[in-house]
Amino acid sequence: MEPPARPQSADGTRRRARDLGIVIGRAAPGPFNAITDVPGVRVGHTTVRRPPDVHSGVTAVVPDDVGPRTPLPAGVFTGNGYGKLIGTTQLTELGTLETPVLLTSTLSAFRVADALVGWMLERPGCDEVHSLNPVVGECNDGFLSDVRARPVHEEHVRAALDGASGGPVAEGCVGAGTGTVALGFKAGIGTASRTLDLAGRCFTAGVLVQANFGGTLRVLGRTVTPRSAGRDTDGGAPVAETGSCMIVVATDAPLDARQLTRVARRAVFALARTGAAYSHGSGDYAVAFGTRPGGGAPVADAELGPLFEAVLDGVEEAVLNSLLAATTVTGPGGRTVPVLPADALLTALTSPPPPLSPPSRPAPPPA
Repeated sequence: MEPPARPQSADGTRRRARDLGIVIGRAAPGPFNAITDVPGVRVGHTTVRRPPDVHSGVTAVVPDDVGPRTPLPAGVFTGNGYGKLIGTTQLTELGTLETPVLLTSTLSAFRVADALVGWMLERPGCDEVHSLNPVVGECNDGFLSDVRARPVHEEHVRAALDGASGGPVAEGCVGAGTGTVALGFKAGIGTASRTLDLAGRCFTAGVLVQANFGGTLRVLGRTVTPRSAGRDTDGGAPVAETGSCMIVVATDAPLDARQLTRVARRAVFALARTGAAYSHGSGDYAVAFGTRPGGGAPVADAELGPLFEAVLDGVEEAVLNSLLAATTVTGPGGRTVPVLPADALLTALTSPPPPLSPPSRPAPPPA
């Protein structure tokens, strides 16, 4: 187990989208441009590496004081249901979140859920709790890690939960994103936030993604592939039909579960902007929760447009941040996935677009 992940220093080695001048949307980000800009939300990572076979981990999104006796309003949306999102049926039925949201590797999800239950039962006020709904999402990191080893254990879960903090969030190859791949490049954890005005009141929406899905990367309308970015792809790539993306959305806007489900839908829709293929084998989910269950009058549905836009923009930026923060990883069998190079991305965005091919003419009918 590695020490708790810290945000990368701004030394120019790996930069976020905004550091490169790539600005998505109109709304301004919060101070850290992270899900932790939402008051009362913390993030913790535990990274588990045993090269070359294991590149995995767990990421915890921890709202303050959440519990079975103090649940938060929440919604969930499934874009494609090929996944193991533990706790989704009760979350859908009751519209309440009782635990932190944890992300990990596919076959480790069940151990992580058990460890989360144990940790929660030790929290103040849970002495008499006899029912608890852990929420754990996953992505399959089996291309770069031995998923069958189920390397994430209770001590890793507890370290991520106990080490969760506010402020800047480590991105890329950390926690649950250590072994993930998206859009042909090494990906991982990414985050972003937006501040917005809803009916004359200021709120924040933050997102965190565990990116591991297929498709062709699109940035501001331009496509970027490993080949066009000058990256060697001889190490192979995950099967195009596999992949997943877990998205967590937090907001301090006073929304009910139905409205938060609408927010979760927009988070999954946003993946299309990045080039997601939503393939048969991809588990694409979003969980959205509010941190102010009693915080003022609810926002009217007709006023939610800026929030929807903020979440769409935030998810798009978070996916890009997950790619830009990642580092090249070599897994079992020498399988290597390249990073998205910032210079190649900027070149693609500033170069003239390729000429359009003339439309093909149908062949003349036989004489």
